[in-house]
Amino acid sequence: GQSRKPMNLVMFTYAIEHVSRISRVLKMPGGNGLLVGVGGSGRQSVAILATYMAGYKLFQIEIAKNYGQNEWREDLKLVLTGAGTGSEQMVFLFSDTQIKNEGFVEDINNILNSGEVPNIFPNDEKVAITESVRPFAREEFGKIAADMTAMELYAYFISRVKKRLHIILAFSPIGSAFRDRIRKFPSLVNCCAINWFTPWPEDALLAVAGRFLGDVKLDTPELRHSIETMCQMFHVDVKNLAETFEKELGRTTYVTPTSYLELIIALKLSLEKKRVEIMTAKKRYETGLEKLAFAEASVNTMKKELIDLQPVLEKAQEDTAALMVVIQEKLPIVEEKRGVVGADAAVAQGEADKVNAEKSSVEADLAEAIPAMEAAIKALDTIKPADINEVKGFKKPPATVKLICEGVCVMLGEKPARVPDPDDPSRRIMDYWPPSQKMLADPEFIARLKGYDKDNMQPKIVETIKDKYMTQENFNVKAAEKASGAAAGMCKWVLAMITYDRVAKIVAPKKAALAIASEKLAVTMAALAEKQGELKEVEDEFNALQDQYNAATAKAEQLVADVDLCEKKLVRATQLIDGLGGEKGRWTVFAAELGEKYNLLTGDVLVSAGVMAYLGPFTAKYRQMQIDSWVKACQEKQIPCSEKISLTGTLGEPVRIRQWNIDGLPTDGFSVDNGIIVFNARRWPLMIDPQGQANKWIRTMEKSENLAIIKLSDSDYLRTLENSVQFGRPVMLENVGEELDPSLE
Repeated sequence: GQSRKPMNLVMFTYAIEHVSRISRVLKMPGGNGLLVGVGGSGRQSVAILATYMAGYKLFQIEIAKNYGQNEWREDLKLVLTGAGTGSEQMVFLFSDTQIKNEGFVEDINNILNSGEVPNIFPNDEKVAITESVRPFAREEFGKIAADMTAMELYAYFISRVKKRLHIILAFSPIGSAFRDRIRKFPSLVNCCAINWFTPWPEDALLAVAGRFLGDVKLDTPELRHSIETMCQMFHVDVKNLAETFEKELGRTTYVTPTSYLELIIALKLSLEKKRVEIMTAKKRYETGLEKLAFAEASVNTMKKELIDLQPVLEKAQEDTAALMVVIQEKLPIVEEKRGVVGADAAVAQGEADKVNAEKSSVEADLAEAIPAMEAAIKALDTIKPADINEVKGFKKPPATVKLICEGVCVMLGEKPARVPDPDDPSRRIMDYWPPSQKMLADPEFIARLKGYDKDNMQPKIVETIKDKYMTQENFNVKAAEKASGAAAGMCKWVLAMITYDRVAKIVAPKKAALAIASEKLAVTMAALAEKQGELKEVEDEFNALQDQYNAATAKAEQLVADVDLCEKKLVRATQLIDGLGGEKGRWTVFAAELGEKYNLLTGDVLVSAGVMAYLGPFTAKYRQMQIDSWVKACQEKQIPCSEKISLTGTLGEPVRIRQWNIDGLPTDGFSVDNGIIVFNARRWPLMIDPQGQANKWIRTMEKSENLAIIKLSDSDYLRTLENSVQFGRPVMLENVGEELDPSLE
């Protein structure tokens, strides 16, 4: 079998012997065991280990709030059917702390004796059991099993249970309950192999201490061995003390292995906690002393810095003053130069503005003529040879075509031809059509138009076009387009040439004036640039001086700030030293005391852990007697410890203890030690309180935390307990007797 729950065990010889005994019992058919020993002696742990070593299935009941006879019977059915009809052998581990009802023990007595509990299974369940067990019967008896009756099969089931179910009982011999149960139910003895768990031997105690204290940081292996030996000695001493206590006062106190484990765990946890606490406090004082020492050293350093800074500051101030004088001398020269260059720049700017205005005017005029001319050139590109041939082929050209061709002839300087007058042949007239046809026939005609010298047109030609042709109604692009595409292109060209000529005559003088003004402006700007260069040199020199002055001023200001800061630091450090000078000695003493306390912590916490784990039930006299004995033993074994060890001095917190006293805890040392045990022990505190002092203290202290007060006689005390555990609220259980309800376990 396998278990997911880890078991932290130390396998010393004593434990191995018990595991061996229980293993032999489990290997016997129907082997049952009665493990007798005080709580915490390891009965259940070794039983569980032996079960898993044997490969058996383990079963334990879980006691809950409403666990009663019915739930117990259902669990027994599971155990019986599991052993009788299952393939694995079963171990039923049962402890006396789980006995809520004496009927539980009676049922176990019956199983030990006869293998069953009378009438536990109703008939329908019996039928299911007999059918479930039939395959096992077939394996054992062969074909006969098929003819076996229900009674025979049930008897076979009981025999399987007796062989395959192993009951392990873990009972404590303390009190009269064990004697009474043995007397009432003899099968507990007759049918079980009894295994007594006697007190752990000394080697077992040493092995456990070595195992659990292995990860505790200690100075030397010798010290570790001494502490392990002391733990063992504590256990033995308290046993002897318990005997004396019972002999003298009649009070019985049990010393169990659980107490020993609590001693070791309390030692580990308390030692780690106190080490951190004391080291933190010690470092706090040491840090304070370091700061004081640093302040003292800083005072001398700052005094030297102040003395060294004074001449540097004076020199910086002198340099700054000298630079200021030079700047004051240079400033008038720079200002004068700025004035001269500024005036020249204003004049040059005026001229530049004038030239730019003229340039803009020329560009505006040209903007009118250039697009028209470009449009005319584009129009010429649209004239195709076919269009020219069409015009050229007219015998009697339309009047508009003839008029436009005549205008082109005039522009190109073509002379009219003398031809007979169509109306009167006896007369001759000047006609431009024959030259027009000749002109149109020229392959270079379009090229002549494009390359026309537009800038040198004769005034006479321009006047003729304007007066004779442009005044006529049909001499326009629209009329020409109606007559011929070629005529329209030529008309555009003529009009564009005339427009350009008009604009050119206006623009030419402006261009000339613009050229003269531009030359003059260039000269002025060159002179201005030269003066600006001179000004830049002067300004650069002045700016360099200004930068030097600013740097020197900043340096002087920084030095003043450094001197001021140094003086302030000096004042603060002096105040700190004066104010805490008296504390220095006290802090040094405290740090040394804490260092010594840290060194003695191992023995002090060891004894305190022993008090928490073992000495709670003892009165003040016995408790102090045992503490003195342990302190002496620590000193003999050279374990560092104080001369007088007290729980209050080692684990107590003065502020917390004072609050406890306010809440009602008596101020005597014994009561304070009890309060420390209550708050530092891992186990639930059981307070023997005949005078009601602890009751009053707990009620007052936990009132603000909504303390729940319950009694075992309350009907709903378990519900109150569950809710308090769930929400983290304190609970006080009053009037506890010698026996606790098993559900509290």
